[in-house]
Amino acid sequence: MSTLTRTTPSATGDETPERAWHAVTVDQLLAMLATVPGGLSAGEVVARRAAHGPNALPEPPRRHPVLRFLAQFNNTLIYFLLAASVAAWILGHRIDAAVIIAVVTINAIVGYIQEDKAEKALSAIRKMISPRANVWRDGQRTSIPVADLVPGDVVVIEAGDRVPADMRLIRARGMLIDEAMLTGESVAAEKQEAPAAADAPLGDRLCMAYSGTLVVGGQGTGVVVATGRHTEIGRISALIEGVEPLTTPLLRQINRFGQRFTWVAIAAAGLLFAFATLARGYPWPDALIAVVALAVGVVPEGLPAVITITLAIGVQRMAARNAIIRRLPAVETLGATSVICSDKTGTLTRNEMTARRIVTSDHVVMVSGSGYTPVGDLTAQEGDEDVAALEAAASLIRSGLLCNDGHLRQADGQWRVEGDPMEGALVALAMKAGLNPGHVRAEWPRCDEIPFDAQHRFMATRHAAGGGKHAIFVKGAPERLLAMCATQAAVSGGRPLYQAYWTEQIAQAASHGERVLGFAMKSLPAGDGRLSMADLDQGLIFLGIVGFIDPPRDEAIQAIAECRSAGIAVKMITGDHGATAAAIARQLGLMTAPDVVTGADLDKTSDTALAPLAARADVFARTNPEHKLRIVRALQSTGAVVAMTGDGVNDAPALKQADVGIAMGRKGTEAAKEASEMVLLDENFVSIVAAVHEGRTVYDNIRKVIAWTVPTNGGEALTVIAAILFGFTMPMTPTQILWINLILTVTLGLVLAFEPSEPGVMRRPPRAADAPLLSPFLVWRVFFVSALFTAGGLAIFFYALQRGLGVETARTMVVNVIVVFEIFYLFNVRYLHMTSITLRGALGTPAVLIALVAVVVAQFAFTYAPIMHELFDTRPVAIGDGMVVVASGVLLMLVLEVEKIMLRRWRVFGGIEP
Repeated sequence: MSTLTRTTPSATGDETPERAWHAVTVDQLLAMLATVPGGLSAGEVVARRAAHGPNALPEPPRRHPVLRFLAQFNNTLIYFLLAASVAAWILGHRIDAAVIIAVVTINAIVGYIQEDKAEKALSAIRKMISPRANVWRDGQRTSIPVADLVPGDVVVIEAGDRVPADMRLIRARGMLIDEAMLTGESVAAEKQEAPAAADAPLGDRLCMAYSGTLVVGGQGTGVVVATGRHTEIGRISALIEGVEPLTTPLLRQINRFGQRFTWVAIAAAGLLFAFATLARGYPWPDALIAVVALAVGVVPEGLPAVITITLAIGVQRMAARNAIIRRLPAVETLGATSVICSDKTGTLTRNEMTARRIVTSDHVVMVSGSGYTPVGDLTAQEGDEDVAALEAAASLIRSGLLCNDGHLRQADGQWRVEGDPMEGALVALAMKAGLNPGHVRAEWPRCDEIPFDAQHRFMATRHAAGGGKHAIFVKGAPERLLAMCATQAAVSGGRPLYQAYWTEQIAQAASHGERVLGFAMKSLPAGDGRLSMADLDQGLIFLGIVGFIDPPRDEAIQAIAECRSAGIAVKMITGDHGATAAAIARQLGLMTAPDVVTGADLDKTSDTALAPLAARADVFARTNPEHKLRIVRALQSTGAVVAMTGDGVNDAPALKQADVGIAMGRKGTEAAKEASEMVLLDENFVSIVAAVHEGRTVYDNIRKVIAWTVPTNGGEALTVIAAILFGFTMPMTPTQILWINLILTVTLGLVLAFEPSEPGVMRRPPRAADAPLLSPFLVWRVFFVSALFTAGGLAIFFYALQRGLGVETARTMVVNVIVVFEIFYLFNVRYLHMTSITLRGALGTPAVLIALVAVVVAQFAFTYAPIMHELFDTRPVAIGDGMVVVASGVLLMLVLEVEKIMLRRWRVFGGIEP
């Protein structure tokens, strides 16, 4: 933060270089902002409000809805489809023109709706600010709308309040603020008045309270130093606004494919028209009708609709796995994901503190279980006796329960903490040890307490112990309690404090990513029950320490292993300390020795040098929103397709920048959800792996659609082109070509969208971000299958003519053989990575079988219905000739399966990797 250059408002409203408000004393602060503890005067408030404006985030400019809708048509393939529809309409083929227009319009409507949802990210951030604030003005405390706050206002905040503006604290009493949305920290920050170092990262600025964060304990007073767009949350809003929305890999490829295909089709159509009229002497109206019909036939006009349907089916499948997709193309992009940047707290971990280790002067006890569920075992470390170790830890466990304001409640099968997370973990620890919190607290009634304060860094309580005695229990920072104690508890009684032993044990717990609390107690005779700091000056006995951890999700460990097997790198980005993050990374199985990079390291790294560093690192610790944004951009610069998970406001810019932003559904902020493409309802990392699996399936199905559509259209086109080039009778009329497209587009053209996953879909590495839409194998398939269709169609045509069946019957047989070819080719293309001649391949899916029945019925009508004879100039086909047509389809299937085997065996095109 302090290394960044930005401006903040002064008391007069002028923008000045950023001031390190966290580094100044209270007296300096009041002088710089020209204010006093009793607050600003009414006249000064009016002047500052005029200078600074309201304490609200500005509304961003929005494009007119009409312009946003028209922008959905800005695609080369769409232009070609529209031109083809106009040509078809002029030539009287109005049904085809209407179908093309409907497909294009539906796609535009879907895109418009999804884009409108994405623009709600800034509005969600604005809702994070509290509606009213308690301030001192003219020496009187009053409540005002948050929007009326100005720099220099003196604001009072207490537990339950949402901080209304960025403030420098001038008084803090037991104040705890949940800053997870800005720092990612799972534990509330302990606030104090003392200034921090000028270069302290945001999470270490203990004298600051930031707009939108939540006060969970204590109370305090602060002076407003930034409002509106100058606050930390305002700066994040600006980052989101400045992020350019990215086009997904699929849309980039479709656009490139459409541009190239358009120019090739236009050039070929023009040359063919010229050749037909000049070289072959076709009348120009006849030549134009043939060329336009051919163009409409060769353009895959159903491709956008089928792709949209394929993505929509993927959305439905993923919704069943608790993953909600907000933008259709994100389904496909997930399949290309090569890096997942995951927030730690609440995503990879449970966001529930758990007591993991108890250390006394003679024993170490390990605690099992996770979260606040009071289920687990207490086991002595290897070499110790459980009974002796637990007996030694009993006083410490009881101390943690009594010097504690937290409570556990069970609701809907879930245990939740009321109060501080670490205190909730201590209550769960006591219950695991067999204690009943209610009974113990009743037996040891509290008489008085000294609340936790960031200055003295401990909490103390006095209790009636029975038998006319009292006891004091203290918990807090272990180094602070060690300084207050002269003796330590031991099995043989109290003995002198062994400082080196405790220093070693604290360091060992920290190396495992644990947060450590120390515990002490003191017995004293019954008195008036009051507790003062003087009571703690001597006689305290150090009981030991407890190490806490925000445990990894068990399912996340398995999910990360699956990601690695799928060739997907997982990187942890967190606001936590490096040692804690590294320990969690090891437990998650990210790496045995994870490479940790801190926010300070990132500040020293240029954008050019950041790309290789980001690719190499496993963990990024002590990061802020700019760091996360830079990391995602650096990874994208290497060609990686990046998915970013997060739940806080601080994650929103990176979520929007990432190729796929993934927000958490239950604990995620609205800002994070609105900035993302996908929301996980169960906040389960396993759902991300399931989403990647589905994304790969969707992309496979899209490739299958292309692999089926382009060659079959090419086969139709080449058959007609061959007739024009070599000057023989047209094997199909323009109307018959349009019939093939009409009947197959609404049947077989859609069924591949419903295909299930092929085996081994998650054992393949991610495809390259710049991989062409048509791989070498698919390019080969386009030419090979088109050639087979052309050869088969012409063979049937000349076979019929040779038998004297007449041109009309020959054309009818050509149409039927093209349709039969497309049916058999569909079964072949359903499995691009394996043979299709299996029981599973032959049975097909319900969608395939329904479409097959529809095509067969339509072709029988086309061939034998008298009205179809009038419309399409067809003739009935004898049973024997029909068997020849079907046998041709079987032969095509066998040829293509032999081709698969040969390419796989010879490792051509990477073993037919499509």
